[in-house]
Amino acid sequence: MASVGETEPPAAGIVIPEEWSNAAHTIAYDSISCPPPIALVCGPKNSGKTTFSRHLLNVLLQRYKKVAYLDTDVGQTEFTPPGLLSLTVIDKVTLDLTIPCLKTPERCFFFGDISSKRDPTTYLTYIFALYDYYRKEYCMFDKIERHHAGVPLVINTPGWVKGIGYDILVDMLKYISPTHVVKICISTESKNLPVGVFWLDEDDSTSTTIIEVNSARQDSFKRSVLVQKDARLMRDLRVMAYFRQCCPSQLNITTIRELANALAAQPPFEISVSSIKIKHLHCQVPKTEIFYSLNATIVGLAISSESGENLSPCIGLGIVRGIDTFRNILYLITPVPPDSLEKVDLLLQGFIQIPTCLLQVQGCVSPYMSANVLPSD
Repeated sequence: MASVGETEPPAAGIVIPEEWSNAAHTIAYDSISCPPPIALVCGPKNSGKTTFSRHLLNVLLQRYKKVAYLDTDVGQTEFTPPGLLSLTVIDKVTLDLTIPCLKTPERCFFFGDISSKRDPTTYLTYIFALYDYYRKEYCMFDKIERHHAGVPLVINTPGWVKGIGYDILVDMLKYISPTHVVKICISTESKNLPVGVFWLDEDDSTSTTIIEVNSARQDSFKRSVLVQKDARLMRDLRVMAYFRQCCPSQLNITTIRELANALAAQPPFEISVSSIKIKHLHCQVPKTEIFYSLNATIVGLAISSESGENLSPCIGLGIVRGIDTFRNILYLITPVPPDSLEKVDLLLQGFIQIPTCLLQVQGCVSPYMSANVLPSD
């Protein structure tokens, strides 16, 4: 049984080849002045994009005090639970590239699905908004001064590089116009991205530096190959690691069963239905079925956008532990602190599921026996 402390199964055979190190060094030291590099990493799924991105983060941190990380892979997120598109600012080197860790993003949106397939337009809208936020906060001349040498950006992308996935990647590249594009290739040519500046027309000019590297995973003939991962297990482990934060850190939890029981016994927050809006993503739910659809689900905790646009920042996730239909009260389990939770006025429901192993709890404490009540306005 997997340990609660693990966020990903151990990855055997991960090495940093010399060409990866050279590529990362080229990006980090390509310019001796501002602006700092904006590097987008792309390639087929399971080819090593995340590992390269994290290695690049470490190399950049040898020169810069902080590095921003734009995670566009909602199915295999790096620093957050799945279903989120996020911008995280990193200031410390990651020693073990095989073990992802949770970090609080500077800004994120709850997309609510593990693939962009269901709503590419909203997906791109969120990514563009995160990039715009990065540009505003870290690329303006006055803010570069305040942030010292500026903050470079690493963009990790999904491995869906065919069909609609390819079109999404092209739109992303056109909007962001990165200074560097790292294309990771494998020996199966049909799975790789096209050569050259594939996202631009022949007449378009660009100053983007393209770097092609081979996957670090190789077979006995030294050919780069894809490595199949249990994507669902990795998502479940990230979800469990996230909600482990609901329990006291001193509580000794070493197995999934212990975590399930600890979460079941955790006093939930009471949230009045009248104080929040509920929005279902990617589907429509009849008003009479809203409570049924929310119970025992993971929801995004968001704050309505002041601009009126459909860009409500998410501050975390919660589990709807139960619903009192007579009092119109939701019982919510979340690691988000109460002072931040008070600002939440929008619950977003998508398709991020609670791991089945967390639902199979016998003799758990009823959520109605004890609850944390948020102060009303």
